[in-house]
Amino acid sequence: MLDLVFDFGKIVIADIVLSGDNALIIGMAAAGLAPELRKKAILFGMIVAALLRIVFAVVATKLLGIPGLLLVGALLLFWVCWGLYREIRANNDEAAADALELADDPEKGYTGKPRRTLGQALWTITLADVSMSIDNVLAVAAIADGDTNLLIFGLGLAILLMAFAATIIMKLLTRYPGISWAGLVVLIYVAGEMFYRGVWDPANGVLAFLNGGA
Repeated sequence: MLDLVFDFGKIVIADIVLSGDNALIIGMAAAGLAPELRKKAILFGMIVAALLRIVFAVVATKLLGIPGLLLVGALLLFWVCWGLYREIRANNDEAAADALELADDPEKGYTGKPRRTLGQALWTITLADVSMSIDNVLAVAAIADGDTNLLIFGLGLAILLMAFAATIIMKLLTRYPGISWAGLVVLIYVAGEMFYRGVWDPANGVLAFLNGGA
């Protein structure tokens, strides 16, 4: 039970600390819309981002069971950790919070007549969400370790957080940067564990695969 709670906590914190890119893109896109369209665009963007993570993560969980791909995933997750480190140093969360706050203020950002339909804006946000969800997928799939129920349950909470409290989360990460640093430590631990298993795991490790082939 304790392990389940620990894994659930890791999934939630990973999803939160890796949400900065999505929040920044969604906030900037929404700020360019007419004020009456912004809230719909932000809500849509956050929900799509969360749902994409679930779908991609379920697929990634299955793929990581293939010998060799676990090691590749570990190396990619180390790259994600490096990217998160640079984002923390660059105060990306603060920029995301400002973008969301700007989009939420009807007197700021673009205030003229709608230059494009809501559908066009949502399509732009969806494309951005797809490209921005890969890092989160790697982290969550590694933590879930094949447990689809844990994966969906953990990300289900993340959907609620990102859809209805994105600005609060970004401000919280800006005010308490220790949360982001703690998330980075968690991800480095997950990547290290994933790397170890990717090399030595009896079922999916590279060495076990090579020895079996020999």
